[in-house]
Amino acid sequence: MPEEYGPSTYGDRIAGVYDRWFGLPGDAEEAATFLAELAGAGPALELAIGTGRVALPLAAKGVEVHGIDASEAMVAKLREKPGGDSIPVTIGDFADVGVDGVYPLVHVVFNTFFALLTQEDQMRCFRNVAAHLTDTGAFVLQLFFPDLTYFDRGSRVAALDVGTNELTLDVGRLDAVAQRIDVQHLVVMNGQITGYPVKLRYTWPSELDLMARLAGMRLRERWSGWDRTPFGSGKPQHISVYELDRP
Repeated sequence: MPEEYGPSTYGDRIAGVYDRWFGLPGDAEEAATFLAELAGAGPALELAIGTGRVALPLAAKGVEVHGIDASEAMVAKLREKPGGDSIPVTIGDFADVGVDGVYPLVHVVFNTFFALLTQEDQMRCFRNVAAHLTDTGAFVLQLFFPDLTYFDRGSRVAALDVGTNELTLDVGRLDAVAQRIDVQHLVVMNGQITGYPVKLRYTWPSELDLMARLAGMRLRERWSGWDRTPFGSGKPQHISVYELDRP
């Protein structure tokens, strides 16, 4: 029987290679600078904190950081890093926002909000974040802008790396009605095949804005990058900042 895909599957499978593949130190530092301006002294809450790629640079700027993650394997990688032991992390589905207290900043980066695979789960996340924001707090999401031209008749196969002893492929399937993308990152090395699955439910910015309104929030600002480049047509990602919709 196939293994069921759950909230921790992606992190449990990819933890050993995540930092090598997605370390992106420049992006992490830019993100930390942007987030620190919103967090003040904190505390900040990172949903799907993972290996601490953004949390540790943010903490280095003097912000108290807390985290939530479903994958104990990813959190174990965080704990191995300098400063990683000092960040409190709750193990669980980040849509639940299963922590006490309120935060001036809650954030989820690198498209991970899309790991919530139904509209209801995404709405639940918005509602729970709203309940944990201070009156002037911000909810920040970093997400790709969907580009369905990557898929031909609902599927995609792309060679990411072709080496002498190693081959890396992306094999994906698109369900445009459900707004679902299911992908396997396949690594072929020395005759062995290792798969790293990821399942996403993408949303358009307008749908996110509606979710925010239904959860009692509103869009404060939207950029195409951490450097606050204006967002517009043709931009591959957006940084969206929401706040409570108070009179």
